[in-house]
Amino acid sequence: MAVNLKGRSFLTLMDFTPAEIRYLLDLAHDLKAKKRLGIKGNSLEGKNIVLLFEKTSTRTRCSFEVAAMDEGAGVTFLDSKSSQMGKKESIADTAKVLGRIFDGIEYRGYEQSVVEELAAESGVPVWNGLTDIDHPTQILADLLTIEEHVAKPLNKVKVVFVGDVRNNMSYAWMYGCAKMGMDFVAYGPDELCDGVDPDVLARARAVAAETGASITVTSDDASLKGADVIYTDIWASMGEEEQIPERVRLLTPFKVTEELVAKTENPEYIFMHCLPSFHDFETTMSAEQMKLGYDIREVTDEVFSGKNSVVFDEAENRLHTIKAVVVATLA
Repeated sequence: MAVNLKGRSFLTLMDFTPAEIRYLLDLAHDLKAKKRLGIKGNSLEGKNIVLLFEKTSTRTRCSFEVAAMDEGAGVTFLDSKSSQMGKKESIADTAKVLGRIFDGIEYRGYEQSVVEELAAESGVPVWNGLTDIDHPTQILADLLTIEEHVAKPLNKVKVVFVGDVRNNMSYAWMYGCAKMGMDFVAYGPDELCDGVDPDVLARARAVAAETGASITVTSDDASLKGADVIYTDIWASMGEEEQIPERVRLLTPFKVTEELVAKTENPEYIFMHCLPSFHDFETTMSAEQMKLGYDIREVTDEVFSGKNSVVFDEAENRLHTIKAVVVATLA
């Protein structure tokens, strides 16, 4: 059956059928191949998009800008200092203005309700670049990367997310795995497992019941056995320094080490990370925290830089999957 996503917003993978997600992945594979061949696209000629960033980013901003320009679109970037959204102008009013000027809007920030209101009020496609509870463009890139490196169909792949199982990447993975019929394990300390949003879990498991997926939340390291993908994320972001002592206490036993990945009993596992990562002490934040006695590395450098790591392929694939989303919904 033909898939037509033109005019649709991309707020969460839960809004899309498995067939529609499959279409986006296939399109991303095709667009990546064209990029590698030096074939310039023109599917977005005459279009203009705006990027709204309340949270900073390297990969998301660069990927949206290059994706749009590769296909002929113009790009405007607005951060929290250069926009009145939410300060002197309501989100609804901002959306109505931007929707009259631009053909599409990307938002990266905090509350999911903001990206949803932008979509409801703007009249143009809106794309979620990250919120506190979801990161759908990252999951698309991760699925593309898995297809490139794991010799199994997605519905035979087991993903284990290690660490703070309550964060947006853990939830986004629940949604992605549920939709694509995958085996997902959120592996972390009991205290954090107990804090997983019950609504997120219920929604993911309801979809999983239809697709044959499995969604597990556990502190049992036996769940690592058979993993094809070991995934983790940082324990604390800039601005969350006061939480670091408690995060280190809770999550140090769940640091991704050679000993942990050995429990997969799968020498072909791949290590993935959405980045940025604290895997050494070459960043200001990790070095300063270590001086205070807190090792905030969520993964050792041996794993991060090892032969099973595909983190930089994954980072590149943000470009190709974001391009697929923008082309599919706007061209």
